[in-house]
Amino acid sequence: MTRKVAKSAPTSENPLRHLVLKTLEDLKAVDIQDIDVSNQNPLTDRFVIASGNSTRHIKSMAEILVMKAKAAGFPPLGVEGQLQAEWVLVDLNDIIVHLMLPKTRAFYNLEKLWETSSSRRGSRAAPA
Repeated sequence: MTRKVAKSAPTSENPLRHLVLKTLEDLKAVDIQDIDVSNQNPLTDRFVIASGNSTRHIKSMAEILVMKAKAAGFPPLGVEGQLQAEWVLVDLNDIIVHLMLPKTRAFYNLEKLWETSSSRRGSRAAPA
């Protein structure tokens, strides 16, 4: 498993982030990416993107993550995509978790989208 952290910050500073990453690691999520989007997105601070081995695996990860988040006092604002489970989005307000099948993840390539967005914002901010 790899973890990409755009801004390096210990997970102990953010209990929700720690809960999300630990839960996904425990549930054998594949290629967990933790991306800081706080300077790019007014709706959330972080995206966590991970793959599952099957739709059943993705559904299970989403259900357990929601259950653990609620128990820890972080009730989700919403969960989308559980019916087909090729891409399940769990909105935890400060963190939006994307759980995807590898083929769906490769098609949408969210990591590249946010990386490109960040670099474009950086180049616009630089003086000419």
